[in-house]
Amino acid sequence: MAWTLDSDRPIYAQLVERLKTDIVSGIYPAGARLPSVRELAATAAVNPNTMQKAFTELERTGLIITMRTSGRMVTEDTAMINQTRKELALEQVCLFLTQMQKLGFGKEEIIELLNFWEGGKSNA
Repeated sequence: MAWTLDSDRPIYAQLVERLKTDIVSGIYPAGARLPSVRELAATAAVNPNTMQKAFTELERTGLIITMRTSGRMVTEDTAMINQTRKELALEQVCLFLTQMQKLGFGKEEIIELLNFWEGGKSNA
């Protein structure tokens, strides 16, 4: 099934985000071999060159490494993976808070709403 991509942002950037999420969530754990560029491009329904660009960016950051005979692997540096996880989480928190402020909620109101949330269900 093709990945859901937004036409308002560069495709390769969305691929980078998706792959980072898949790595930090354990879909591709530390040390795991990644599917080939062509395989992932077919899965995401994107051009292989676009997927290659995303892989190149992930290699630049050190999150994935290229092994000459084994293809691409997720780094075994769990500290780097955990740091990436925290960065992605902070981005989501910032987006949430920005949206809540646009809706007119102040800090105390946001905290009050969050206190209602239990186990993924809203009691509000």
